[in-house]
Amino acid sequence: MTATYKDNATSIDKRVGALFKAAPSVMMPYSQLVKAASADSALQSKTKELIAFSISIAIRCEDCIVFHLRAALNHGASREEVIEAISVAIEMGGGPSVVYGGRALEALEDLA
Repeated sequence: MTATYKDNATSIDKRVGALFKAAPSVMMPYSQLVKAASADSALQSKTKELIAFSISIAIRCEDCIVFHLRAALNHGASREEVIEAISVAIEMGGGPSVVYGGRALEALEDLA
């Protein structure tokens, strides 16, 4: 059986959790950075997660795509907003972002 994106998200959570336990002196400050950068401010958290999702596609980080897509959905991102974020990633990342944008759309279908 092929793993789903939901399975992948669970696996990411486990790996990151293990890293927190193994390297707390690095991961705790990193966690604070993430919380500060993703908090509602001039931009809403949903928008920030869509930006991170778009960047994840452009830099071709599949686990990052899943992580930030799930976060964007949890912040209320709509299917249309996610697809627009994929479109921006394709604009910025060219052909490779088309391939990863397809993966991101597939993840949306599984996670939404």
